[in-house]
Amino acid sequence: MNTAAPHQMIAAAIQRERSRAGISLSALAARAGIAKSTLSQLEAGNGNPSVETLWALAAALNVPLSLLFETEAPATRLIRAGEGEVLESDQSDFAAVLLSRSPPNVRRDVYRVVMQPGQIRRAQPHPRGTVEHMLVCSGQMRAGPEGQEEILRTGDYYTYPGDRPHSYEALQAETLFMMVMEAP
Repeated sequence: MNTAAPHQMIAAAIQRERSRAGISLSALAARAGIAKSTLSQLEAGNGNPSVETLWALAAALNVPLSLLFETEAPATRLIRAGEGEVLESDQSDFAAVLLSRSPPNVRRDVYRVVMQPGQIRRAQPHPRGTVEHMLVCSGQMRAGPEGQEEILRTGDYYTYPGDRPHSYEALQAETLFMMVMEAP
C-alpha cells in the first residue's frame, strides 16, 4: 500500500510521464494551458491542483487521469532461483512461485528462446509501456536494459522495461529461456 501523500504521488507521476513523453516543463505547461510556474510547483509537490488542472495535464500527457494518482512499480525486478513466496499444494508435491501478475488490458506474447554464446543481441526500444519478463530454463545469460544488465542462471526471473534499449547474451551453449513481452 502506498503511504505517499496525494500531492507527492501527483508530483512524481507528472514528472515521470513528462519524462516519458520527452517534453520540457514549458512545453507541457503550454499544452495543458497552465502557467509554467504552476506546473513547476506541482512537480515540486507543492500546491493544491484543481481537478480541471489535473484533467488538462493528463490530456496534454495523453494518459488517463487515474495515472496521475498511481505510484510506479520498480522498473526492474530480479527473482533468483529458490527465491519468492512459495505456494504449496495440500494434495500433491506441487510448489509454485508467482513471478508476475498480468496488469489489466495488456497483451502478453510468450516465446521460448534458445541462444548460443558469441554474439550479443541488442534490441531497440519496443513501443512505450512494453515490459519484458525473462525466465532462464537452462544455461546462463546476461540480459536487461542498457546499464542494468544482470547475469541470469537457471531458474532466475528478471523483468524490466522493454521500451528502452536492452540486450540478451548467452554465456553458455544452448541457453534456453522463456521471454514474455507485455504491451498495453
